[in-house]
Amino acid sequence: MSLDRPQAPDPYALLPAVPSFTVTSTDVSADTQLDLAQVAKDAGGQDVSPQLSWSGFPAETKSFVVTCFDPDAPTPSGFWHWLAVNLPASVTELATGAGADDSSLPSGAFHVRNDYGTRNYGGAAPPPGDQVHRYYFVVHAVGIEALDVTPDVTPAVVSFNLAFHTVARGLLVPTYRH
Repeated sequence: MSLDRPQAPDPYALLPAVPSFTVTSTDVSADTQLDLAQVAKDAGGQDVSPQLSWSGFPAETKSFVVTCFDPDAPTPSGFWHWLAVNLPASVTELATGAGADDSSLPSGAFHVRNDYGTRNYGGAAPPPGDQVHRYYFVVHAVGIEALDVTPDVTPAVVSFNLAFHTVARGLLVPTYRH
C-alpha cells in the first residue's frame, strides 16, 4: 500500500540559512537504509539511537541540540523521533544508544518528548509499503548555553527557539522503507 503522495521538501531548506558543519556516524550513512537497530521495536527494530559525531562548527557555539525528524510521515507536521537538548559545547559526540534516556546524556542535557510521547529516541516506523522516508539527524550549534525549554515542551517549541539561536547546522540523512 502506498499513500501515493509527493515527497515533502527538505524542512531545513525552509529555515533561514546558517553555515553547515560535518556530522558523521558509525551506525548510519546518508542516503542509505537504516539498520534495524534504528527502527522502532513495533516495526521489528530495536529503538537504538545511532552514534553521531560532529566537527567544524563555529567558535561561537555555546551548546548543541540533536534532533531526528521524518518529514515524509503521513501527517501535515511530519514526525519527531528524537530531541536531545542543551548538550554542552564541549560535547562533540553521542554514543550509540545515548537516546535511551536522560542518564545517557551529559550533565544538564535532557530529552524532550518526541511524537511517540516519550522522552527518548523512538525508531523509524513508516507505514508498510509507504514511500521511502528520510530521517534528518541534525546537530544544531546553538549560540546560547541553554535553550529556555523544559522536557515537557513540544518539538515545535524547541524548533521555534532554535530558529532564533542556531548559529550553524549539520545534517545526516539516512532513509528507511518498511
